[in-house]
Amino acid sequence: MQTSHVQPTVQFSTATIPTPLSRQESWSRTVRPLGTYAIQGLAILDDSLMALDSIRGYLLRIDPATDNATIINSCQVDDFVGATGLAVWQNSIWFAREANVYVCNLDDLTPQLFVTMPYEVDGVAVWESTVYVSSQKEGYISIFERQSRRLITRLQMPGVGVENLAVRGEELWVCDRLEQTVYCLDRATGEQQFCVLTPFEFPTGLAFYRHPESNRDILYVSYAGEEPYIRDNPNNQDEPLELTFHDRTFIHPLYIQHNPQDRYTLSNGYLIEMSYAEELLPLEEVELHNLEWRIALPTETHRQKILRVEAIGLPFTEEIQDGQRVAVFKFHTLKSHERQVFGWKALLAVHGIKYSLTPDDVDRLPSLPAEFRQRYLVDDDELAMDTPIIQQAAQAAIGTETNLLRKILKIRNYVYDRLSYSLTPHIDTPDVVLERGIGSCGEYVGLLLALARLNGIACRTVGRYKCPAKGEQHYVPLEPDYNHVWIEFYVPGYGWLPMESNPDDVIERGPYPTRFFMGLPWYHAEIGKGIPFETMTTQDDGVDVSIGELAINHVRFTILGELSPTDSISTRS
Repeated sequence: MQTSHVQPTVQFSTATIPTPLSRQESWSRTVRPLGTYAIQGLAILDDSLMALDSIRGYLLRIDPATDNATIINSCQVDDFVGATGLAVWQNSIWFAREANVYVCNLDDLTPQLFVTMPYEVDGVAVWESTVYVSSQKEGYISIFERQSRRLITRLQMPGVGVENLAVRGEELWVCDRLEQTVYCLDRATGEQQFCVLTPFEFPTGLAFYRHPESNRDILYVSYAGEEPYIRDNPNNQDEPLELTFHDRTFIHPLYIQHNPQDRYTLSNGYLIEMSYAEELLPLEEVELHNLEWRIALPTETHRQKILRVEAIGLPFTEEIQDGQRVAVFKFHTLKSHERQVFGWKALLAVHGIKYSLTPDDVDRLPSLPAEFRQRYLVDDDELAMDTPIIQQAAQAAIGTETNLLRKILKIRNYVYDRLSYSLTPHIDTPDVVLERGIGSCGEYVGLLLALARLNGIACRTVGRYKCPAKGEQHYVPLEPDYNHVWIEFYVPGYGWLPMESNPDDVIERGPYPTRFFMGLPWYHAEIGKGIPFETMTTQDDGVDVSIGELAINHVRFTILGELSPTDSISTRS
């Protein structure tokens, strides 16, 4: 392990600290039209956004600068209840309901049947003489000739969830509710140009809006779901506070920066202040001498920039361990009655990221470097790689597959088929976890590492915390409920790629989404890749004490605002 020391206890990046978006910038604001419950489609009508509320059956004309919404089908709402997908072409409105696609004229809004599909329809888009229809149950995007209603061809859906559609020029844009992803496809061939994670869950519609002030295309995405809240029930005097749910729907710009040369795409960014501190509170009386307490610092990556790091409570020096920054707190003598709070606070600019390597890109790879084989293909963390059950699972997981990307994806799916997520009191070894069939995120990671390494794929643990995914709660201290870990696997000739541990294990026996396969959302904090997050060393012989017996950790995130696309990423024009 290579280690070097840096003396300053406060480090400032040379990067300019970006300014969060101003609430006065109308083209960048969140749109929340009153009286809406579940927006299930977006389109553009003249200079306004048009949205479909499937619960009420409203066709809404919305001013994105003011949230002002007008119901344009006030006498025909019953025809649109339960509808999904929305498209506007010239003087006609298109939508879907159940297995039917309808078209109506703006003048009378009386739906006329365009086509009936074999399965339920989710999304509709229209461009000139062509109509695009998506169906999750069918698994395809069907393309029709508008006048004759003839089926021209079908394209494979890029994701596994419910998908809505929009067309811009030669591009077919798809948002997938389960994948939390927007895809840009060639509308003629269906070839994927790139994909990008959305900053919020459950995207339900998308449309390009030419903003009159900026004269630029803004890609608006709608979202619909439920959120919990605490309700004050005055009729229940014993326990007036109740947990319940209400509908949550809104429209927000999606900012995209596509980097084809480096094979990744960034989405909306946030300025976040993260604090990690230890509170000395020993369970037993113990005195330690020449104690060094190391806590890993955030890492600079494609999606995460470190703008500032400073000490909390006590000063620290900084080490570099295998390329990772580590804060070192030194205690000449740590007395049994001593109380301290110490740690670090970091200012981070974070984005969503999605890498776009394909199996064809990794068919012919250079050999894995020798130092990677020695470090990332071995059992260095009680991975039970020598047990028969894990060795048999490693063979069964990939079968005859030789392509690196397909191998790691098959390993992930194999683990998902055999584990269900649950918090566990401690981390068991992969052989025990596989037999039990239940695991925490750390146990998913252990099994993924074991199977991947036995199949010659270099991989490492990454973590450590996720900011609560509340992108609109600014300047409010947020505390994560748990820590979290995932993995990175190495592609020779390219580098490390992320893969989540368990969050994509959401469908019993699949098909599983790939939103976090080679992708991470904005709310992950990357800290200490491939090294321990926190360690403690002392020169006292015979002293056996753990960090958990000495201190209680405190983790806090504060979202300072959404980053302006001029500072971080920009919408394609």
